Amino acid sequence: MENIRRQLIRHEGLRLRPYKCSAGKITIGVGRNIEDRGITEAEAMVMLKNDIAGARADVDSLLDEFGIRKWELNQARLDALTNMAFNLGRKRLSGFKKMIAAIKDRNFDLAAAEMLNSKYARDVGQRAVELSNQLFSGKYQDQRG
Repeated sequence: MENIRRQLIRHEGLRLRPYKCSAGKITIGVGRNIEDRGITEAEAMVMLKNDIAGARADVDSLLDEFGIRKWELNQARLDALTNMAFNLGRKRLSGFKKMIAAIKDRNFDLAAAEMLNSKYARDVGQRAVELSNQLFSGKYQDQRG
C-alpha cells in the first residue's frame, strides 16, 4: 500500500485546494475527481469533525480576545457561536461586536436580538432564529439533528 500511495502522490501530486484536472474535472487531494466521484459520508464526517474543531478554536480565541471566560457559557451557547463561526468564519463573527459585548455582560436577550439584527440573519433566515433562541435560552432548539 505504501508504494502505490507514494507513486500516486508523485504522479498525481497533492493539492489541498480544488483545481481542474487535465480532463477539466474538479479535483482535490491526490487526483480525487470530486465532480464525478464525490466523497463518501464517512469522508464528509471526517471533514465536518475537523471543521467543527476549527470553528470551536475560533470561538475560543474570540472569547479570549473579548475577555469572556468560556467556562461561564454553557455548551448550547458555545455551540450557537460555533455554528456561526462554522458558517461565517472567525473574522466575520468578530464583527458582531454588540452581540459579543452583550454575551460578556451575560445579557443573552440582547445578544440574541443583536444576532437577529444583522445581514447574517437576513441571509440565513431560520438558522439565525434557531441560533438566537439557543443563545438566549441556553438550550438546544432541535434535538433531532
